[in-house]
Amino acid sequence: MKRAIISDIHGNYEALTAVLADIQEKGLTEIYCLGDVIGYGPDPIRCLDTVIETCAVTILGNHDQAVLFDPDGFNPVALRAIYWTRDQLESGFGSADQNDRRWDFVGELPRKRDEGDFIFVHGSPRDTTNEYVFPEHAYEVDKMNSMMSRFDGICFQGHTHIPGVFAMTSDDDDPAKREYAFFAPEDRDSFFRLNGIKAMINVGSVGQPRDENPRACYVVLDTEEKTIEYHRVEYDVHTTRMKIYAIDDLDNMLGDRLLAGR
Repeated sequence: MKRAIISDIHGNYEALTAVLADIQEKGLTEIYCLGDVIGYGPDPIRCLDTVIETCAVTILGNHDQAVLFDPDGFNPVALRAIYWTRDQLESGFGSADQNDRRWDFVGELPRKRDEGDFIFVHGSPRDTTNEYVFPEHAYEVDKMNSMMSRFDGICFQGHTHIPGVFAMTSDDDDPAKREYAFFAPEDRDSFFRLNGIKAMINVGSVGQPRDENPRACYVVLDTEEKTIEYHRVEYDVHTTRMKIYAIDDLDNMLGDRLLAGR
C-alpha cells in the first residue's frame, strides 16, 4: 500500500495544491500530514479547509498549537505571523459551522500516531511537537540513542523543513560506541529502502523548504515494500510571495526565503 506523507504547509496554498495534484497524478488516495498546516503563509484558512478534506491523518504541529495557546519560543517574525493567522481564524470566514469545524479540527489534532512499524510525529520521537532534529544532530550519539530508543521501526517527522534520513550506520552493544548518519535526498526524486533498519525520516516541507531547494517536498511510503521515495514539485512561488508582501503582518522575508529554499 502506498501513502503520501506531507508536512509543514505553512499557509502556502499554491504549494499545497501543486503537491496534491502530483499525488493525485500518481494515483495515491491516502495522505498523512505531519503538522504545521498554518503559520507564516498567507492562506491559512484555504490550507486548513483543504487538509480537512483530503488528509486521512493530521498531526499537531507547533504552529498549529501556537494558534490555540500563547506562543512560546517564537522569533518576532514568526510571532507576528501567528497572531495574524489567529486573527484570520477568529474573523469567522465562511459560515459559523465552517469556522467551528476549523477550530475543532485544530483543537483535536493528535500529537502522535503509532502504527507499530511506523510512527508519525511533527517534531521528534521524544518531543513530538517541538523538538528540532537537524542533520548535524546525527553526530550527537547520546541524543540519537535517546530518540531512537523511543520507537521500533520507522519514525516520520517534519518541523525542520529539511528532508532526509537519520539511520544507524554502526551498531554496538555499548550505546556510546554506536554511529549514526544523515542521508539527504538527491536534488531530484530519491529512493530509500527501509527493510531491517531503524530510522527517523524527515519528509521535508510543502510550503517552506529550507534545504536550498525551493520546490515543494513530500514523501511516498510503500508500507509493503518498506520503501520511501522523495518527490519535489514546482509551484507558483511568485503568487505566494505577492500575497505575503501584501499583508503588513507577514514579514517580506517570508516571501523572499521561498525563492532560495531556506
